[in-house]
Amino acid sequence: MSNTWPVLDYLSWRDTCSALHLYLQVVGKYRLAHAPWLNHSWNAAFYVTPMGLTTSPIPDGAGIEIILDLQNHVVLGTSGDGRTASFALGPTTVAAFHADFVHLINELGGTPEFHGAPNEVANPVPFEDDHRERPYDREAVQRYHQALMAVDRVFKAFRTSFLGKSSPVHLFWGALDLAVTRFSGRRAPLHPAGIPALPDDVAQEAHDREVSSAGFWPGGGGIDYPAFYSYAYPAPGGFNGASVQPDAAFWHSELSEFMLPYEAVQSAVDPDAALMAFLVSTYEAAADLGGWDRELLECAPGRPRQVRPPHPEPKRTIQPTIEAVEREDGPAKGRYRLVIEGAEAEMTYSRAGERLIIIDHTEVPSVLRGRKVGERLVRQAVEDARRDGISIMPLCPFAKAQIERHPEWQDVLRRS
Repeated sequence: MSNTWPVLDYLSWRDTCSALHLYLQVVGKYRLAHAPWLNHSWNAAFYVTPMGLTTSPIPDGAGIEIILDLQNHVVLGTSGDGRTASFALGPTTVAAFHADFVHLINELGGTPEFHGAPNEVANPVPFEDDHRERPYDREAVQRYHQALMAVDRVFKAFRTSFLGKSSPVHLFWGALDLAVTRFSGRRAPLHPAGIPALPDDVAQEAHDREVSSAGFWPGGGGIDYPAFYSYAYPAPGGFNGASVQPDAAFWHSELSEFMLPYEAVQSAVDPDAALMAFLVSTYEAAADLGGWDRELLECAPGRPRQVRPPHPEPKRTIQPTIEAVEREDGPAKGRYRLVIEGAEAEMTYSRAGERLIIIDHTEVPSVLRGRKVGERLVRQAVEDARRDGISIMPLCPFAKAQIERHPEWQDVLRRS
């Protein structure tokens, strides 16, 4: 077992973790007040470094960067004109931390004006009014940073196999989660928002495109242990029942996302491989059930000093012949099939009376994925249903997701 994955016991350091969370909110609010908005709140996040967490340069004064040094337990600020300022991290109050931070920004020639209350926490108290004494467990903070370094490494390796739009690996101070997000390239329905102590427009802008997102929490927010999560928005039909890896991963019905306890990774024979299996399997479930164009969006994982080779022209472009979807129809059951280059995809259905068919299963072999083969099968069923004047009930999660994604197909759905 690699010693880069430390043991994390959330309950033993949750008061320190809560304090660190609020300190990051103070610094994050300052960055948010001065950095131009970047899609999905990327302008507000922190980044993991070998020493701790950094804001990267903030456009205030001569340019200011704030580093929370979690090894030496110092908040360090640097300015583009050569000035530096710092203060120690230790047992204190949020109000005292806020005052020290305001003084630090003034010393750097910046403007310490920002929203003065936390977000995404229960019963938020304005920073200046929070005089509760907070502990500071230096060793626990160092273990947390060590864990962030390990997670950051695997998340960044995972990011290299995606050619589409992908977020940086960054830490959001709202929920204290280190996250990486992949995008299908399509718009998403308006998010319902309603997240406590978070403006609705922020939640809605963050989810205005289809995503598969994964992250790491140290604990809190409804769970009393550190864990990895993965969710899709919008969640395609059947996503909550998808088979994911490793065995310790499970669907959390209250949070509506897959979870993997940190301990299952930390104690694995190969922790990096265990986490990568979770990231890949949950993404593939979201992409396959959601009909993402995986051939266009994905590539082989990156390797040091190896340039990614360009993708060859897709065979469907070189060979423009479009194979026909075939239908085998029987009195009780039937199927649609499509054979391309010797590989067969099928979608099966059952009859429920004269005016209704139930699509119950779609199977597309891996060699045909990313070529919209499953979509063609569903489209053919829709066209046939219109012609024959019958309705469709899509029990198959893939078919259901495809019809939900195409409003123009929904005239054939069975109406209760």
